[in-house]
Amino acid sequence: MNTPICDFVKKYAAAQHSRLHMPGHKGKGFLGVEHLDITEVEGADVLYNAKGIIKESMENASSLFSTARTLYSTEGSSLSIRAMLYLLKLYSAENNRKPVILAGRNAHKAFLSGVALNDIEVDWIYPDESEGLLSLNLTPEKLKSYLENYKEKPVALYITSPDYLGNITDIKGLSAVCKEQGLLLLIDNAHGAYLNFLPENQHPIALGADICCDSAHKTLPVLTGGGYLHISKSAPEIFKTHCESAMSLFASTSPSYLILESLDSANKYMAEGYKEKLSFFVEEVEDLKKALKAKGYTLFGNEALKITISSKEYGYTGNELTSILSENGIICEFADSDFLTLMFTPENSNSDLNKLKGVLLAVNKRPEISTPSPKVNKLRRALSIKEALFSPNTEIHAKDAEGKILASYTVSCPPAVPIAICGEVIDENALKAFAYYKIEKIRVIK
Repeated sequence: MNTPICDFVKKYAAAQHSRLHMPGHKGKGFLGVEHLDITEVEGADVLYNAKGIIKESMENASSLFSTARTLYSTEGSSLSIRAMLYLLKLYSAENNRKPVILAGRNAHKAFLSGVALNDIEVDWIYPDESEGLLSLNLTPEKLKSYLENYKEKPVALYITSPDYLGNITDIKGLSAVCKEQGLLLLIDNAHGAYLNFLPENQHPIALGADICCDSAHKTLPVLTGGGYLHISKSAPEIFKTHCESAMSLFASTSPSYLILESLDSANKYMAEGYKEKLSFFVEEVEDLKKALKAKGYTLFGNEALKITISSKEYGYTGNELTSILSENGIICEFADSDFLTLMFTPENSNSDLNKLKGVLLAVNKRPEISTPSPKVNKLRRALSIKEALFSPNTEIHAKDAEGKILASYTVSCPPAVPIAICGEVIDENALKAFAYYKIEKIRVIK
């Protein structure tokens, strides 16, 4: 597979032109990559009005993912999520429907900014009592049960899969229900770009999603910020014709060409032997999982390239385990009081796997920690997400917030899943969750 963006930039850099254009480093600088960092000069094409090398490269990506359209993002999945919601708003208007979306409560905070900017109403699907803040096991049967309560059904279902802890939802089953009930299916697949290349394709587009985002940089050899917006061949026509304007609405007009080159290079990488390399590596990770289970660790989730340890059952907090790993030169993706999450790709070496295995198997099991984690409770809504985000607000100590209306989500990334949603009234259970996750200050409506 060719790499038109990379080829153009390399040729441009080799010509050693006098760069009387942006960026300001003029191809020279401290990092050693500045000569490959250009702007939209003649021949470099224009992202989201692509007619040349970027168009050709995105068509290469589309062929790899079997989509109607695949667009590049140089601003991760956050940009693609906002564009997805804009397209949903257009679709709703075109069909004279109220823009209401049914969404899993474990949505990333980018979803909240997206619904606020697009003025979309959200109905939340909450996790079961046995689930925590970061997961949602929505089965087709549960979805049918939710939809029975509607006289006028939502326009779409929005699900995060895989979630941060490595749980993959039954997308195929949910898609069947959505088609039967007349809903579109939108998927935040930020953690799952590689799913397209497994021996049994598990990518949302292959399983019936209408539209989804991937963060290529999370699981593929792509620079941070590289992502995709995928539109299925069966998606509404308005998605296909307006996707570039949707991305352009929320995107920077100065996309990083280094990230575009990285996405372009990844096409060639994925087309030439990546499936075989991935298949072999998945088996290596599976062997590691088996060894950890045999030692007594409890693993959480069913994603191939992620290991999440439910740490309390082994007698440790996730934070304690990550400290042990860090002392041995191993840096994890995410840890809190309950979980330790480790992300892998075929770019990890066997020595990475063996080092991790050696360290974790050397940790002796302790008595189980019985302290329960807070449950996600339904909070009373006083304002819409949009109204809350755009209202005058003030910062206060979280412990003093009971009865106040949350103005802005207060959550770091990772995992970027809010405890309370903008516009909701904070109750005693929310205070306990803030304390548990060490959130000290929040913004509330004045």
